[in-house]
Amino acid sequence: MLNFEVTHTEGLARRGRLTLNHGVVQTPIFMPVGTYGTVKGITPRSLDEMDAQIILGNTFHLWMRPGLDVVKQFGGLHRFEQWDKPILTDSGGFQVWSLGEMRKISEEGVKFASPVNGDRLFLTPEISMQIQTVLNSDIVMQFDECTPYETKGHRTTEAEARFSMELSRRWAQRCQAEFARLENPNALFGIVQGGMFEHLREESLAALVEMDFPGYAVGGVSVGEPKEDMLRIMAHTPQRLPAHKPRYLMGVGTPEDLVAGVAQGVDMFDCVMPTRNARNGHLFTRYGDLKIRNSRHRSDERPLDESCTCYTCQGYTRAGGSVSGGFSRAYLHHLERCGEMLAPMLATIHNLHYYLNLMREIRQALEAGGFAAFAQRFRSERQRGI
Repeated sequence: MLNFEVTHTEGLARRGRLTLNHGVVQTPIFMPVGTYGTVKGITPRSLDEMDAQIILGNTFHLWMRPGLDVVKQFGGLHRFEQWDKPILTDSGGFQVWSLGEMRKISEEGVKFASPVNGDRLFLTPEISMQIQTVLNSDIVMQFDECTPYETKGHRTTEAEARFSMELSRRWAQRCQAEFARLENPNALFGIVQGGMFEHLREESLAALVEMDFPGYAVGGVSVGEPKEDMLRIMAHTPQRLPAHKPRYLMGVGTPEDLVAGVAQGVDMFDCVMPTRNARNGHLFTRYGDLKIRNSRHRSDERPLDESCTCYTCQGYTRAGGSVSGGFSRAYLHHLERCGEMLAPMLATIHNLHYYLNLMREIRQALEAGGFAAFAQRFRSERQRGI
């Protein structure tokens, strides 16, 4: 089941409501990435408390471990990982792309060696749909061939990008047929490919729209291309997708990318950046980025961001109303330098809260008709520095 309603617009930017089998998602939205059935460094309870509305899982990795027999025993990912809100699963196409020389692509599918135990495996559009049906994810992504920006040191040519795009288009048809055969009650999204070539993107888009998917994603970005090329495709493709269906920009990105994407009509985002950067001491704040390992934070008593209301910055409210107080930069610096596991946990809480709160502020600005002013203020504050 999928129902999408656009409630407010400002230019190309949209405020909407996406209803799925496991709940309602307010858009625009950022989706934390939970590759192995968990968002690294944070509990489902903490995700719920910071109002994460939908998270990701990964078809490829969950197929490898724990295996479909285990997930099927629990009736799907939701009960297995104790998350009762919506889940989106990637098809495995990006992970197959990342295997490089370890995989061989054909019309039928992809042969590769398991990165877990070396077993020879074969992943096809049909098998991807079968796996995602067992996972019972609310949004299922088509199996696609992720077009690289470059291969073996040379930029992907137009001919190579066309071959990849047309293969993904044929795989989309097979995914749709298998999804229907399985009577999967969830929603299947098509993925627009075409590399860095706008006319190929338009061909891919037209074919997928003809197939009438419930939603659409823009794939093949954040694959090593220069930032200006990513922004060029982001400015080109989302606005050409059907206005009455959700639009998902895959694997993007920085806070600035999210605001820019919303301005181009994107409704859904995901990226490993807030969690991965947190594990490396790289924090996002309203006033720019902060690297907590730097010695200048050694005795700094301030929180990461005085305007932030996350547990890391502000603490929590005890029974009776008293506030526990947040953690200082000095303490977080100390944890990082000592390699304490609490460091990435607190950093992850902060970074995800920052991303989710940014999207909440964007939704509020769109409701008030003030997104353009918000975007200008956002850029000014981020450039101010901390």
